[in-house]
Amino acid sequence: MSIILEQDQSGAGDVEHLEAAPAGRETCACAASAGPSAARCSVSREGSLGSAGKKGSAMSTPGMGKPASVSPGGLTPGTVQVRRLAAGDSISAITKLLHRAYADQVAMGLQPLAGRQGDEITAERCSQSECWLAVVSETGVAEDVGAAVGLGAAAETIVGVILFEEKEKVSFPEFFLRPEVAHFAQFAVDPDRQGLGIGRLLLEKVEERAREGGYKELALSMAEPDVKLRAFYEKRGFRLVSFWQWPYTNYRSCILSKGL
Repeated sequence: MSIILEQDQSGAGDVEHLEAAPAGRETCACAASAGPSAARCSVSREGSLGSAGKKGSAMSTPGMGKPASVSPGGLTPGTVQVRRLAAGDSISAITKLLHRAYADQVAMGLQPLAGRQGDEITAERCSQSECWLAVVSETGVAEDVGAAVGLGAAAETIVGVILFEEKEKVSFPEFFLRPEVAHFAQFAVDPDRQGLGIGRLLLEKVEERAREGGYKELALSMAEPDVKLRAFYEKRGFRLVSFWQWPYTNYRSCILSKGL
């Protein structure tokens, strides 16, 4: 399925750099990958949501073999596809993408984990959740060579990432623990690709997964001082439900949620 998305004209644009959900894991990855020596993911594409959920109920994974695709304006050539993390994907590319996406928060004096974590934490977080990537298939040499995945005339560049139902070792906000609530984390879009609908495509995917699992709410955690990011989510139907202090950040977080 191909969809033409209009460019987001909002002031916030597609500011898809969400703070880490449970357990202080704000994965960070950049579109400019680490090159041939970049760490590679060891997570199977077939990872089940049941192993990632914190409520103990296994979920089926319908539609796993049908990744969504989109041709947003401004991405020429190339088609953006949202698919599950695969064994050959570069963990280093994801880490660098997150670092770039969280750079504005770091410049504000905030300390999101996603703005500083390494490949080991990135790989761990991806393995403890249902990880979805937005990738661009580009003919010839990828513009971000290190982020390119695959060989041949067409290469894939990772331009976005989101985690659904991440498991964490630290305490969760009470709202996340409700049986009717699903959550997402490590949400990021390459800053050079924001405003093109890529973030919307990733959000739609986790909303779809939450509905398939029978959840009634989709929640997230974000840095309270980042008012621009909060406005981005509120524009998309999310509301404030509580606050939370993660042990690994220097700021209070807002817990936002949206009814499905």
